[in-house]
Amino acid sequence: MSLVELIEQFSADQLKASTTASNELGKDAFLQLLVTQMKYQDPLDPMKNEDFVAQLAQFNSLEQMMNLNESFEKMLVMQTLAQASAFIGQQVGWYNTDGTSGEGLVEAVEVIDGEPRLIVGTQLVDVSTVFAISKPTE
Repeated sequence: MSLVELIEQFSADQLKASTTASNELGKDAFLQLLVTQMKYQDPLDPMKNEDFVAQLAQFNSLEQMMNLNESFEKMLVMQTLAQASAFIGQQVGWYNTDGTSGEGLVEAVEVIDGEPRLIVGTQLVDVSTVFAISKPTE
């Protein structure tokens, strides 16, 4: 039984439990499919060693790509944090969600849900809402 046939036979509930939030097969689902394929293979016509090695290589590549993606995401957060740190000590103007604007001195930067937020007094300001940056008035 091929991997494609196995995917077609898997029930939606089984795949849903092993898939990521973005509806893509993750490494756990891939490994589960591989084990299930081996479990239900025809004993008189078992999977060829070459096919098994090829699927293991695919699994290894998938895992490496996922690790690389995770590293890139961490690097991106650090880069945006470094860029946002340039706001510290600067006077900024920003738009609030209700359409009004605010102004104040940036005291610090914090990353929340992977996005940098400026700390201005008691407010957290999204960098994307900033419309003006200037040196603080003395």
